[in-house]
Amino acid sequence: MAAISLDKVRETAPALVNLYKSAGASLVRHGLDGQRAAVYLVVDYSGSMRPYYKDGSVQALAERVLGLSAHLDDDGRVPVVFFSTDVDAVTDITLADHRGGVERIVAGLGHMGQTSYHLAMDAVIDHYVDSGATDPALVVFQTDGGPISRLAAERFLCKAARLPLFWQFIGFGDPGSRQFEFLRKLDELPVPGRRVVDNAGFFHAGQDPSKVSDAELYDRLLSEFPAWLTAARAAGILPVTASA
Repeated sequence: MAAISLDKVRETAPALVNLYKSAGASLVRHGLDGQRAAVYLVVDYSGSMRPYYKDGSVQALAERVLGLSAHLDDDGRVPVVFFSTDVDAVTDITLADHRGGVERIVAGLGHMGQTSYHLAMDAVIDHYVDSGATDPALVVFQTDGGPISRLAAERFLCKAARLPLFWQFIGFGDPGSRQFEFLRKLDELPVPGRRVVDNAGFFHAGQDPSKVSDAELYDRLLSEFPAWLTAARAAGILPVTASA
């Protein structure tokens, strides 16, 4: 059973009903029906991301993540971290107020800087720990390039492997760009040599992310999450009795 019912989504966010249905179908395909999890969204606010804010790609991703979160978490909101050189904002998007949400948040932000993953990762970790959550967390981490400090990002990911957080990286931009070589490396860091479990995945949404269908996006967001849940339980990161 979903954390938030279809009727409630129809009442609070009718424009997201189709996304909610598509997310639900993907959860069933991946054996995750009834799973509970906190859902986070991390979005790149570096200068090269400007076209993706302008064409609505970031807003569309936020709405798709909300549609997924409604199945996994019952509070109707997704914590969102905007990052560039530093953390630009830690805020929420909600079912009830999703329309134009990204534009409203960005209107209050300053200069679009460079790309620093580890500070955004630290913000997610702090938020999760401070929340007192006991459910696992799925972190959707969007970027259009590699970080200015690769060593720091790698260290944070390895240290975070002992926490109940799964990092699903999603790339916007040219799939052939060398900017994404680092994310492919993160996805393949050895277990248990560098981290206790495989706590990250990566896929590319291309130069026009809106062309990726809802069903494909959800399937790719969830493709590695079930295996991580199993590994995290086996490693004692999650209780064996966690909901599934």
